[in-house]
Amino acid sequence: MHISITGLKPRGFWSYVAFWRLAIPSFTEAQKAEGNLHCAVKRIQGYQCTLTAWESVDHMRRYLGSGVHLKAMQHFSTIATGKTWGYASDTVPTWDEAFALLQAHGREHN
Repeated sequence: MHISITGLKPRGFWSYVAFWRLAIPSFTEAQKAEGNLHCAVKRIQGYQCTLTAWESVDHMRRYLGSGVHLKAMQHFSTIATGKTWGYASDTVPTWDEAFALLQAHGREHN
C-alpha cells in the first residue's frame, strides 16, 4: 500500500479562498478514486493535512494527474506552501505518526 501525506498552508486570505475551492472537490474525488483505501483530513499546527492510503503508487498517480487535483497542482505555487511525503507501508499511520513523518521527511513546496 502507498501512503501519501500532505501539509499545506494557504498564502493569504484570497489564497485561502482559492485553496478551499479546490481542496474540497479534490478530497471528494480522492474518496471516490479507484484504489483509494483511506482518505482523511485534519488541521495540525496551522497546516491543512491530508492522509491517504492507496492500493499502489500507480493508483495514487492516476488520481494526482486528473480532475480537480490536477488543477490544484497547476495553481499550487500561487495558493499555498507546505510539504508532501509518500512511502510504502502495510499500515496507515496515526495522525501523530503521519505529521512527524511529514516534518522529518517531507519535500518542501514553496
